[in-house]
Amino acid sequence: MLVKTKAIVLSSLKFQEKSLIVKCFTLSHGLKSYFVRDAFSSRKANQKIAYFQPLTILEIEAVHKNKGTLENFKEIKIASAFHSIHSDIYKSTIVMFISEMLHHSIHEEETNEHLFTFLETALHWLDNHDEIANFHLILLLETTKYLGFYPDISDMDMPFFEMTEGIFAPFHAISSLTEHESNLFKKLIDLKFDNNQKIFHVIERQIVLRILIDYYSFHLDGFKKPKSLDVLKEVFS
Repeated sequence: MLVKTKAIVLSSLKFQEKSLIVKCFTLSHGLKSYFVRDAFSSRKANQKIAYFQPLTILEIEAVHKNKGTLENFKEIKIASAFHSIHSDIYKSTIVMFISEMLHHSIHEEETNEHLFTFLETALHWLDNHDEIANFHLILLLETTKYLGFYPDISDMDMPFFEMTEGIFAPFHAISSLTEHESNLFKKLIDLKFDNNQKIFHVIERQIVLRILIDYYSFHLDGFKKPKSLDVLKEVFS
């Protein structure tokens, strides 16, 4: 089946000496993996590899056999050329981290147009703004809406956030955050991209990030802590 769709690059893995395996989140078919033959051997190798940087948004034409095997691109072009995401050290570090989080979080070969649109819009926001210290925190929390485990905020006046049920509760349980952690999490829930990015101190931001990663771990089977987490902490320390 010949498919034309937008696709967000989640990861690319070198295969043997010359080729790539590229995992994309597509608008039309959810998660798909593609084989790119001779990505490193042609005269246009640098151009080819540039297509597959983390969270690049592509316009693709591809052959989907839908047999659980690697698919193949026929045509690729950049759908949205970013101006700063891949050249700014802070933004590129955020993007590397988010792409790894999404790589470990999106497992379904099912259409999720709302998630795709949200990610596309958020990436354009990141590309066009400089106050970005909390961008990854807000994005990860908002993404849980589309993955099915956004916190129940109907009882946010309660002091403790319970991680497994995703609810605020009056009593502290084994899987609850402390009251201080719960208050930081409430702050995050109220944040939007355009809010004051200095609302958290560095240590508070690291606490909130740990909470989010633990929250993903509670709700996603087989979730792995991103290897880029240490780099992110170092850049934003």
